Amino acid sequence: MTEPITHSSHGISGSTLKIIAIVTMLLDHIGASLVQPLLTNAASAQGVTSYTTVSLIAACPDLAIPYYTLRYIGRIAFPIFCFLLVEGFLHTKSLSKYALRLAVFALVSEIPFDLAFHRTLVYRESQNVFFTLLIGLLVISFDRWCRENPTLSPVLNTLLSLAALLSGAALAEFLCTDYGYIGVLAIDILYQLHRQRVTGGLLASAVLCLSSPIEVTAFFCVPLLYFYNGKRGLSLKYIFYVFYPAHLLLLFFLGKALF
Repeated sequence: MTEPITHSSHGISGSTLKIIAIVTMLLDHIGASLVQPLLTNAASAQGVTSYTTVSLIAACPDLAIPYYTLRYIGRIAFPIFCFLLVEGFLHTKSLSKYALRLAVFALVSEIPFDLAFHRTLVYRESQNVFFTLLIGLLVISFDRWCRENPTLSPVLNTLLSLAALLSGAALAEFLCTDYGYIGVLAIDILYQLHRQRVTGGLLASAVLCLSSPIEVTAFFCVPLLYFYNGKRGLSLKYIFYVFYPAHLLLLFFLGKALF
């Protein structure tokens, strides 16, 4: 598959990609925070002991089918957000401000994240996706610094970049961030192959599948990346930052009303 070489007014803009990622993420989170508890309770009431896809669909099709539909659709979101992170990194005028925004909203979003998915103010075993994106940003930032440092030999450059990637992956696992080391690796792949978007999307999606078979639908991000036209589109700079914690709080309160 040949990728577009020049930017075009046709195709999919960055803002369109962001909207697609936000909508698919919202659907995924509705499934995880609202439908999953209902499905679990219904399955338990029917004596289901093995929570496999087949057993859940057989026991509770009216809940299991919508649940898996939402979750499979939602797998498209993360690789798009990773791709947009790389695009933001390559075009930002201030890397420090970019990293600071991610750090601030990682902290702001943590309580809403824990409330929406774990029904508690603090849940140490899982941290929100902003932490993963921040770690990924730091990894690729160091990689670029190595590449642009004329005092480093190619071998040392490669070793330092690899050490940064391994350190970032280890940090993500230690902090139990969303997607963990797999997420950091996916970001690095999309950065290394940012000039070959289709190849990068395919490899990143394949890596995501290592975390769970449900990630197979991440591959649907590839045609979206292929038709990306390199244009910014609408100015939606802070939409995701604000939407993320806001929608998590909304899902928590909806869950409180339902359960």
